[in-house]
Amino acid sequence: MKLMVYSHDAFGLGNIRRMLEICQYLLKAIPNLSILLVSGSPMLQSFRLPPGLDYIKLPCLNRGKSGELSAKYLRMDVDTTVKLRSDLILTAALSYKPDVMMVDKKPYGIKGELKETLSTLKIDLPQTKLVLLLRDILDLPVTTRTEWKKESYYGAIYHLFHQVLVVGIPKVFNLCEEYALPSRVAEKVRFCGYLRKEAGHQSRYALRRELNLQPSQKLVLVTPGGGEDGYPMLSTYLQGQHLGNPDIRSLLFCGPEMPAHEQQQLFQIAAQFPQVTIREFTDDMMSYISAADLVVCMGGYNTVTEVLSQGKRAIAIPRISPGHEQLIRTERMAKLNLLRHLHPDDLTPDRLSQAVLEELKFRSAFGSATLDFQGLPRIGEALTKLLLTPAPISQMFPETHAASAYLAKLAS
Repeated sequence: MKLMVYSHDAFGLGNIRRMLEICQYLLKAIPNLSILLVSGSPMLQSFRLPPGLDYIKLPCLNRGKSGELSAKYLRMDVDTTVKLRSDLILTAALSYKPDVMMVDKKPYGIKGELKETLSTLKIDLPQTKLVLLLRDILDLPVTTRTEWKKESYYGAIYHLFHQVLVVGIPKVFNLCEEYALPSRVAEKVRFCGYLRKEAGHQSRYALRRELNLQPSQKLVLVTPGGGEDGYPMLSTYLQGQHLGNPDIRSLLFCGPEMPAHEQQQLFQIAAQFPQVTIREFTDDMMSYISAADLVVCMGGYNTVTEVLSQGKRAIAIPRISPGHEQLIRTERMAKLNLLRHLHPDDLTPDRLSQAVLEELKFRSAFGSATLDFQGLPRIGEALTKLLLTPAPISQMFPETHAASAYLAKLAS
């Protein structure tokens, strides 16, 4: 059985980490499965890949802080780069002939680079089922509704995709209601719950010993995810008065996407504090989360769910541009008493330091036990059913003729 995965990657590490996590689970849960991943993530080669998973690296695009797309490394314009990516994806799909193709976030891919592939699959490989994977929150409702109408995403989901899997729960954010999905589209949506990542490779005890922590000392882990826009949070943290407290140790990760000159500045500042350890990157963040007493982080899906799944207290400082996804997530979760939210406009050394000291006084975790972390098993169940369904596509997908007409209209 063959699964092809398209990972939406133009900013940070969140999408590729989430898709790799799902792929690793599926390879364990579904016998005789092969997965081909196509992605433009610049960090793909840094992750441990399990047997059964291989990838095709697409030329990198970068969304940047402004939200404007550009080629990350190649000296090419965006349209030429997207055309190259689109051709590579189409060639891979036709050669690989997947039983299921799972698309991350954007039904047509970045700048529509999946349109030709989806059209060709529907016409030449109609046995291939299409699945759209969405995280819990995409952006502000008005922004997402406007984009989905403009890009014809509602029609794409109805005519082309068999199922929409949402890695979240309606209690935090009801995607169907917030984004005004028509009933015929909402019928394809399945809320799977949040993803619970596997435990780290090292024990809490081993890591605390590696960091030379005394039993009475508290460990604060500070992580900005990929780190491309993480400098303000880390630099603010390194100005906090709590750094002089001998009972508090701090471990900071810059993230592999942080510009080199910003990393250098942070390393120089951190060197002034014997209680601070700073590193660039780890592919075993779960171990460090387990070792920590408090996590200071941004509001990305992966980091927040990883922290909450381990029952850790967290101070979340969300990114607020170019999109508002992180802001919505941290505000909603703070209202549910799942974490502490600190708006970046209110971020000062004193406020962050005070929040750290207050959170370290608590012995209990937030109310994360109320969250549903069965996302991986439910995704596995859904894809297993699609992979093993022997019925002709015309029987399990009655809108096939309508899809053909829709694609013809789209092409024109």
